[in-house]
Amino acid sequence: MMIFSLDRDHRALAAAVAADLDTTVSAHEDRRFEDGECKLRPLADPRGEDAYVFQSLHGASDDSPHDKLVRLLMFIAALRDHGARRVTAVVPYLAYARKDRRTKPHDPLGLRVVAQLLEAVGAAQVMVLEVHNLAAFENAFRIPTVHVDARRALEAAVLPLIGAGPVAVASPDPGGTKRAQLWRDELESRLQRPVGFAMVDKTRSAGVLGGGRLVAGDVERATVILFDDLIATGDTLARAQSALRATGARRVIACAAHGLFVGAAASTLADAGFDQVLVTDSVPPFRLPEGHRVPLGIATCAPLFAEALRDSHASWAH
Repeated sequence: MMIFSLDRDHRALAAAVAADLDTTVSAHEDRRFEDGECKLRPLADPRGEDAYVFQSLHGASDDSPHDKLVRLLMFIAALRDHGARRVTAVVPYLAYARKDRRTKPHDPLGLRVVAQLLEAVGAAQVMVLEVHNLAAFENAFRIPTVHVDARRALEAAVLPLIGAGPVAVASPDPGGTKRAQLWRDELESRLQRPVGFAMVDKTRSAGVLGGGRLVAGDVERATVILFDDLIATGDTLARAQSALRATGARRVIACAAHGLFVGAAASTLADAGFDQVLVTDSVPPFRLPEGHRVPLGIATCAPLFAEALRDSHASWAH
């Protein structure tokens, strides 16, 4: 097994996964030309190897999601050109996963395009953490996919915060209902007591957010776990938190797999009144300014990816 990490701003995740697997991250050359072109090549021979390439496709200070996608494609192609038997793209945050269906005339299907690009350069498998729509993700690819559930990473941080009172899991919009229901079922089994469920209405058209005032479900006096796949500006979660409080929630803990924290997210989340905001380390919180007031907690997804890589390599080796 060979593990590579192309994330220049976030190599700790791949290093932690490699350490869990009793190996190290393999070296590669990462050369930038003056006009912005890049050259990436492995510095160890990949011939016959089962290679895993980490690249989270979030925008960063020096690379856009598009830059990162091209770098990932180039490196997978280089590994395949030089004899790697199998290359898995390990993409904790998958860009364009939100654009998985047509909602307006002539809309693109960004997720399908990304899938076609990865397939074209020879990726044999794709691993991601908590995609926007699991069914759409699986249908977009013609190669095997591995979906890592973020709730397994978040649960260890959430359980000490729940207490003995009523508890519920809520989705901030209709699209995340299944995601929240699955966690609700798991928590009920783990806690051995009833766990409620709620959903907040939300609409979005041409980038304009609407709704977020009606709550379906009983959250009276409950600690509510508000679960979404990502936090961008924080507006969706802030609106949902306000609606849940107005409907009787005692405490609201916001949980998301990916913390992008774009725009005014730092002030929006700080002013919303969350008891806690929990995300995984799929994306480093570099956009939050020093001294921010967000009650932020970060749960690592490294053990989950280590388990996924271990299982994947074992099945391939046999």
